[in-house]
Amino acid sequence: MSHIGSTATTASSSRQWQLHVTRPAEGTLVLRLAGSWRLEDGLPGVSEVQGDLEAGPPVRRLSFEAGGVTAWDSGLLTFVRKLMDEGKRRGIEVDRSGLPEGAQHLLNLATAVAAKETGRGVKPVPLLERVGAAVLAEEAGAAALLTFTGQACLAFWALLRRRARFQSSDLWLTIEDCGARALPIVTLLCFLVGLILAFIGSVQLRRFGAQVYVADLVGIAMAQEMGAMMTGIILAGRTGAAFAAQLGTMQVNEEIDALRTMGIAPMEFLVLPRMLALILMTPLLTLYADAVGILGGTVVGVPMLKVGLTAYVRETIQALTLADFVKGLVKAGVFGVLVAWAGCLRGMQCGRSSAAVGLATTAAVVLGIVSIIVAEATLTVLYYALGF
Repeated sequence: MSHIGSTATTASSSRQWQLHVTRPAEGTLVLRLAGSWRLEDGLPGVSEVQGDLEAGPPVRRLSFEAGGVTAWDSGLLTFVRKLMDEGKRRGIEVDRSGLPEGAQHLLNLATAVAAKETGRGVKPVPLLERVGAAVLAEEAGAAALLTFTGQACLAFWALLRRRARFQSSDLWLTIEDCGARALPIVTLLCFLVGLILAFIGSVQLRRFGAQVYVADLVGIAMAQEMGAMMTGIILAGRTGAAFAAQLGTMQVNEEIDALRTMGIAPMEFLVLPRMLALILMTPLLTLYADAVGILGGTVVGVPMLKVGLTAYVRETIQALTLADFVKGLVKAGVFGVLVAWAGCLRGMQCGRSSAAVGLATTAAVVLGIVSIIVAEATLTVLYYALGF
């Protein structure tokens, strides 16, 4: 049985599609395709073959012979894909080896994409197996973390021995990005934090007639805690994420592999300058954040307290000591190390796809902020235990 179709007004036979259906053996159906199989040629549908599938002995195998096809596009792929779906519904094996090589490749790509799992009919994983998989994953993550930390320490040791290889221009550019370019957002947020502290303190201390101690509250809170913490969180969301994205993109582009091939240690060339820049700039930004926060408290505190600016500043100076700033600067140094460590760690662990870069960036921000909060709590308890 055969079917031949063509457009109504065709000047050239190259614009025709031809479909011949034969049964060379019992249970086997062969579709011989010829001519032009493009969408604009008015291609046939599955209904052209359904009669042959239903007539005669049951069909167990369907194959193609496309040696006479002169041109094809997605129209041929659509026709074959519909036949495949029909064959799957009827339990018929569909052999695509007779199709053009390009069409076979595209169909393989289309059928290789797994359908989204809905969870129906999936056998639940035993609890013990899930626990074991989670433990193994955590073990692998801990090993990678310790390996990166050890390599970072070796890079710093090489720096102390003046054997670390990196470009000083990269260090200064990173310092500029971490420091000067971070000033606007540090200014805004720390000013608002000082403003909020002063407002809440004024409302509460007014009940006890101790409004003047708002200056003490804002000054000590910014110097010891809030200045360093806010700076660390800002840098985690801004600079730590940037480090992870930069190193992750280098992983995707295989630039880090190229450095290793040239005998250059990525930890020294890429990670070390970034960690040095944050370690140097975080304490300086913290001092600036302390001053801006105290200024924000002054802007709100002086009008609400009904005291002069000179008296407010004098009370702030009397309340603050050098130890208060030292506590904050020590925390700032630790936070700088943690932010740089988190950003570079996730960047170096990034996968080889664009989606992996986004995941690495998110993971760097989360790890950096969590590390800052944990370090803040630990150092605060340690200060209290040491009487510092």
